Amino acid sequence: MLGAAAGVALLAGTVAWNRATEGTIARLGGVARGLAHETHSWQELASLPAPVGRYFQFALSPGQLLIRHAHITQHGTFARRPNTWEPFTAAEDFSVGPPGFVWDARIGMAPVFGTRVRDSYVAGVGAVRASVAGLVTVANQTGTPELASGALLRYLAEAVWLPTALLPSQGVRWTAIDNRSARAALTDGATTVSMDVSFASDGGIRTITAMRYRDVNGRPVLTPWEAHFSDYERVNGMRVPHWGEVGWVLADGWFPYWRGTNVTWLFQFDPAAPR
Repeated sequence: MLGAAAGVALLAGTVAWNRATEGTIARLGGVARGLAHETHSWQELASLPAPVGRYFQFALSPGQLLIRHAHITQHGTFARRPNTWEPFTAAEDFSVGPPGFVWDARIGMAPVFGTRVRDSYVAGVGAVRASVAGLVTVANQTGTPELASGALLRYLAEAVWLPTALLPSQGVRWTAIDNRSARAALTDGATTVSMDVSFASDGGIRTITAMRYRDVNGRPVLTPWEAHFSDYERVNGMRVPHWGEVGWVLADGWFPYWRGTNVTWLFQFDPAAPR
């Protein structure tokens, strides 16, 4: 009897979690900017810093359609503590106009008792929720300016997976640093974030650095943060990195906490089309 009851509870927890994720994804997007099947223009690249212009020439094809929404699946490893890696699988949905994402992941070996994590930025609000098997909440944070900043910065960094989202026409402001790097900034409502981008010799984005809020015993602390990308391949006419690594630069060294590979990609180019 106890086993059957536990099974029913686990099923109910999974169903409730999945419904909450679907509801959060449904709120992505709002009113999309631009027209259906809009393409980028090389003319908007003329005034960009040289390495940024080279990046878009590397990443985009002539007449490239602008991405409005994207759905990506991932697998990799996640470290909640230094050197304690656990496998994860995840699906991530993006909206470009306005910017937003929902990352829904299962972390851990156990197929039933793994930790479910939902990280999101929707309608200007950042949120993090984690639950064991969708039943026992272990983290639930939402609505603070620091969460909004951290989440919007994550969106801006992960826009390397949907490169038309990094165009000036999509709200990203680029300023020069030197011949191999530039600063990207994005404002959404009351939140503005920026990151420094280093480019490889072939033009691709290699490293992103920024100051991002990290939770330290329940207190947000600005901390150096880095993301590294590699293994570029062409998807729907765009060059995108399949592998990435993200971590904090702490006083005692580099602490990577996410290493992942993007497995599948689904881009939507028409803001009016159903998702």
